[in-house]
Amino acid sequence: MHLCFSPTSPYARKVLMVAMEKGLENEVDVVPMATFTTDSEIWEQNPLGKVPALSTREGTVLCDSPVICDYLDSLSEENPLVPRSGEARWQSSNFHALADGIMDASIQRTVERRQRPADMQWDEWHKRQSLKINKTLHFFETALQAGKFATTFGIGEITLACALGYLDFRYADENWRKDCPALTKWFEEISLRPSFVKTSPPEGA
Repeated sequence: MHLCFSPTSPYARKVLMVAMEKGLENEVDVVPMATFTTDSEIWEQNPLGKVPALSTREGTVLCDSPVICDYLDSLSEENPLVPRSGEARWQSSNFHALADGIMDASIQRTVERRQRPADMQWDEWHKRQSLKINKTLHFFETALQAGKFATTFGIGEITLACALGYLDFRYADENWRKDCPALTKWFEEISLRPSFVKTSPPEGA
């Protein structure tokens, strides 16, 4: 399998973490791709021009991290990362979607800040993305304190770890931890997992 990848993408990191947690990392060849040029090879793999994209065992190219993660999880019944049925499945899927939302809003801010001239940036738009992030962090903080996190490390938890890691990577000065003591403690423990450590983005990128 071949994974079109960017080392700073939290979505690509999520896919790599899933592969590692499933014991599939030796089957996945990582192919770095540029994502902000119109002549990048990524366009040949994904018509949206986005990473990650995965060429499967069967030769199909899958686009978008939730689809790829679902595929990787399906390759083995061992250590399921998505509950197969019942309320636990929908709870996991909801956590996955909300944590993806933190990454969506964070990356929107990053792209705006890095790609758009300063005099054309819209402060209210930045504030709206920050509001999404903070509201969702509060949701997870409350859920964790209420004991609603799964006892296993599944797709929702993996995605949340990647989202928090991206906030540390791009927005460390904003200190998301100050209002999230339970989430901070949880993240400290998760940050020690080999799959998280091995997929850290390069410093200064």
